[in-house]
Amino acid sequence: MSKYWICLLLAGLFEIGWPLGLKVSQTTSRVGLGIGAAILSMAISGYFLWIAQKQIPIGTAYAVWTGIGAAGTFILGVLIFDDPSSLLRWAGVAMIIGGVVVLKLAAH
Repeated sequence: MSKYWICLLLAGLFEIGWPLGLKVSQTTSRVGLGIGAAILSMAISGYFLWIAQKQIPIGTAYAVWTGIGAAGTFILGVLIFDDPSSLLRWAGVAMIIGGVVVLKLAAH
C-alpha cells in the first residue's frame, strides 16, 4: 500500500473523530473537550486527505474518505452510544465498506 493510501486511511479514521467529538460534547459535561477534539480531528483528517489527493484521484479519495468516516461513525454509534441497530442498517454499512474496497481494488 502506498503512502498516499495510508494517508487516505488515516484521513478516514480521523474523519470519524469529529462526529464522535460532537456527540461527546452533547452527551457529557465535557462540551469544550468534545468540540476541541472534533476541531482537531477535522484538521488532521483534512491534512491527510490533502496529502492523499496528491496521488489519488479526487473522486476516489473523497468517496473512500467519506465511506470510512460514515461506516466508522455508524459502528461507534451502535457500540458506544446505543444507536439503533438492525439488519438493514448493517447491510447498508456493509455496502459502504464494499464500495470502499472496490474503489481501492480499482485504483491504478
